[in-house]
Amino acid sequence: MATAADTVYVGGDIVTVDDTNPSAQALAVRDGRIVAVGGHDEVLAGQQGPDTRVVDLAGATLLPGFLDPHSHYINSLTVANQVNVFSPPAGPGADVGAIIQELKKFRDSQRIPRDEMIVAYGYDDTLMPGGRALHKEDLDAEFPDNPVVVGHVSMHGAVLNSAAMQMFGITADTPTPPGGVIVRKPGSTEPDGLVMETAFLPIFAAMPKPTAAQEISWSRAGQLLYAAAGITTAHEGATHAADVELIYRAAEGGANLIDVVAYPFILELDEVLRSHPPQEFGRYRNRVKLGGVKVTLDGSPQGRTAYFSTPYLTDGPDGQHNWRGELGFSQDTVNGWFKQVYDLGLPLDIHANGDAAIDVALAAHEFAAADDLRRDRLTVMVHSQFVRRDQLQRYVDYRIIPSFFTSHAFYFGDAHVQLRGPEQAHFLSPMRAAIDLGLQPTNHTDFVVTPLDQMFVVWTAVNRVSRSGALIGGDQRVTPLEAIKAITINAARQYREADQKGSLEVGKLADLVVLEDNPLTVDPMAIKDIGVVETVKEGQTVYRAATA
Repeated sequence: MATAADTVYVGGDIVTVDDTNPSAQALAVRDGRIVAVGGHDEVLAGQQGPDTRVVDLAGATLLPGFLDPHSHYINSLTVANQVNVFSPPAGPGADVGAIIQELKKFRDSQRIPRDEMIVAYGYDDTLMPGGRALHKEDLDAEFPDNPVVVGHVSMHGAVLNSAAMQMFGITADTPTPPGGVIVRKPGSTEPDGLVMETAFLPIFAAMPKPTAAQEISWSRAGQLLYAAAGITTAHEGATHAADVELIYRAAEGGANLIDVVAYPFILELDEVLRSHPPQEFGRYRNRVKLGGVKVTLDGSPQGRTAYFSTPYLTDGPDGQHNWRGELGFSQDTVNGWFKQVYDLGLPLDIHANGDAAIDVALAAHEFAAADDLRRDRLTVMVHSQFVRRDQLQRYVDYRIIPSFFTSHAFYFGDAHVQLRGPEQAHFLSPMRAAIDLGLQPTNHTDFVVTPLDQMFVVWTAVNRVSRSGALIGGDQRVTPLEAIKAITINAARQYREADQKGSLEVGKLADLVVLEDNPLTVDPMAIKDIGVVETVKEGQTVYRAATA
């Protein structure tokens, strides 16, 4: 048979995410694309040849490969060389002592020499027992010679020890930059350890990067983290100019197992444009494309640096009273950024958590898009966690895509009730309200803020249960299919790739994921326990789970 398929999948549920053909019994792939979706006998009769590989799913479930709507791919390259201090169940960082112990274990097992930097990720001050936060002295006691940077779970800051403070030139005389936080010892200007927002940006930019010899191997290792979660298209948010070049170099060297979409950071856009003109954006080269531009307006609600129209119920990260967070840049500056991006004809991703930050973004859109507020510019409001109902309606009016973050309901929902009150906390990442208005939201991990775990993302959207077991906004729960769409077809639309990805339809890329069970039919509380069996990119297996 001249046109026989390379592979035919049978023997399990096939969830197509295609509303016109929601399920099937068989799917055929040839030359990296889907060539048939339908009944078992029909597909085999039309597609099976002597060399066709027939895969028996053995009761497993086949779905479109997951598209990551927002994370920080570049961090995946270095995570293997950093210390996980997430609070349980995502990591071992239950308290300050446990965090110190993990850092020591890493130093000793890796035989880290004196003066070499040690980096950790996932520290969550809101979950420290008794409010006992991590201070630089805690780190100094065990690490007098190694600069130590313990990344805050928000990815918007870190706790530094004295050696790291010295490395980055932070002293009692260092002024706090606008939009930044340098927490000081009570009654003095002596830094306490925690540095956030604009004060943290130079530190984040200086984090260790792979050497030229390591770029390909580290990139593949990072992409395998995504593939192990069933992701076939990864997102790199707020990409520095040097990291854009790193991603392209590694891809040209053959590193890419999956697609990577990068969004250069607005502050470095001019530098990126010198090598990558606007017409290059939106086109894959070696499985990498520049998707648009990233603007960051505020911080994180759990870090108390998100920008709100009303005060937090507790003091700010440096003890500020009546604290609402703050905008790092003026409205005029933000207006100029939006206009620059819109005039270039590029998509725009906007980090905005608090409702006041969303107000700033909407005002900037009205300024920059005054000629046609409703034109589809592929503008994405990333996180949109504390969006108000009136703002959601303006998303509809302006064709803005919300990319939500429902994992917060579990990881930080209890903290949000304490920090923002129940009314706002229960309208966190309101997927139900958005869908009911006709929006097609996406949903993300913001890795490394939360782990790469797409089934957990789906579980949080469907159940909205916090660490304590509390229901966080039960009226905002969505169906399993709606939650799956948020990381498949809706995410494909967010990238303008719905003609190629996001559903199992003839002609689309054979980007597939095989799951242990069907998330549409299991008990909703069991969705998070479904494992990824295999991930396929354009017909080729890029990840397969180890068998017992």
